[in-house]
Amino acid sequence: MATTSFPDASPRKNKAATPAPPARPGPAGSGAPRRAASAGACTAHASPGDLVVTAAEPEFARQFGLSADDICGHGLIDLLRSPVPGRLREQFTALSAGRRRRFTESVTGRDGSGGEFLAEVTGVAVRNRSGALVGVVVFLRRTSDGGPGGPVLSALDAQVLEGVACGESTVQLASRLYLSRQGIEYRVGQMLRRFDAPNRPALVARAHALGMFAVGQWPPRVLPERVR
Repeated sequence: MATTSFPDASPRKNKAATPAPPARPGPAGSGAPRRAASAGACTAHASPGDLVVTAAEPEFARQFGLSADDICGHGLIDLLRSPVPGRLREQFTALSAGRRRRFTESVTGRDGSGGEFLAEVTGVAVRNRSGALVGVVVFLRRTSDGGPGGPVLSALDAQVLEGVACGESTVQLASRLYLSRQGIEYRVGQMLRRFDAPNRPALVARAHALGMFAVGQWPPRVLPERVR
């Protein structure tokens, strides 16, 4: 891939998006990523300063209910959100400043129908031979799709999630819900995988980001429409 310009991903010119070949690493050691490193992901390119999308595969744009033409000009920070406020911008800032070669972050996005989806975004800095940053390549891989209204939990899983959000331990949850400790750990583990969260605090943060809890309510309660 040429390091000074990006391929046009417009569907009028290409029936299918063609992945760009990797660039040679610059002095900072960061070239374009190998496609195999993000199997199943769709790709977009963004300007390094304002993180505005300059080109995208049709499949990337389709995640947000847009065409490859329409998504150009949108800011990545507006399209994607991290469960931790400001975290995604910090990652891109570190990438642009050369403190990181690449990063992977769990995010949420909003599709064309207004529903939220879970995804994993990988950002990679593209530099020319002199080491100057000339662009950012973004890989997006959806990790879960909660449907138009977002994720839905069973009544028992909702109770477990509410307890985790309150800070209850496994023993406390097991006693209150009349389950074994192994049963609680199993259900928490299932939700960690489903929400692509590395630990319990991240699980709660992700649930908040997806709007699963009633606003301003303590103890936390999962919204009735998110319980089947």
